[in-house]
Amino acid sequence: MNPALWISKTGVQAQDAKLQAIANNLANVNTVGFKRDRVVFEDLFYQVERQPGAQSGDQTLVPSGVQLGNGTRVVGTQKVFTTGSLQTTGQSLDVAIVGQGFLQVELPSGEIAYTRAGQLQVNAEGRLVNAQGLPLVPDITIPANATSITIGENGVVSVTLANDSTPAQIGQITLANFVNPAGLLALGDNLYQETQASGPPTEGTPGEDGLGKLKQGALEGSNVQVVEEMVDMIAAQRTYEMNTKVLSAADSMLQYLAQAIR
Repeated sequence: MNPALWISKTGVQAQDAKLQAIANNLANVNTVGFKRDRVVFEDLFYQVERQPGAQSGDQTLVPSGVQLGNGTRVVGTQKVFTTGSLQTTGQSLDVAIVGQGFLQVELPSGEIAYTRAGQLQVNAEGRLVNAQGLPLVPDITIPANATSITIGENGVVSVTLANDSTPAQIGQITLANFVNPAGLLALGDNLYQETQASGPPTEGTPGEDGLGKLKQGALEGSNVQVVEEMVDMIAAQRTYEMNTKVLSAADSMLQYLAQAIR
């Protein structure tokens, strides 16, 4: 069997995985707080027929040797945590993180998840929750008679009550950051979870210790660049076609050889 067939198969599979990541990026171009995926490839093991540097004579060495590769594979997908464009909404409960950091929410299991999507709302109990209804951590409850809500750059939440024009501080939004955000586990629903690869979270006040500031009345858009994704898609399509051409060429060579030895 011609090894080129198997090598080209790995190339086709690799480009298929890349196209899937591109499709997911484009599908989420309007998803608030979405971070694009980048597929990382590596070459497979090599068939070494002559070791580089092997002695070929009394005083001569082989300069490069003979090493035949066996294709490629996907070694990982990496979230690219560059900041997306800010979208002004004018909604008092919309919050964008300008810089590094994640909002913290509590899952039904009691575990903590992390998100960049700041589409906050108030539930029936008056608690600040995200778009999926998960409460913020630390917990913040808005009084029923609050007429306006102010969220400062440092995460301080203040409200103005119906019977009092003086703003009253009711809570503090904190952010969490990670040494390796790309190592977070993507759960869907704009949520991430801590893993051993990401390291433990470091919690702090927005605007301090390298954490970003909060901007009320705005949302962070997706960091997907449509033109860049389209170029990557064209390149993946062409590479896919070239790998199928190699498959066809290898098959033709085998077919020719089978006919020649009859």
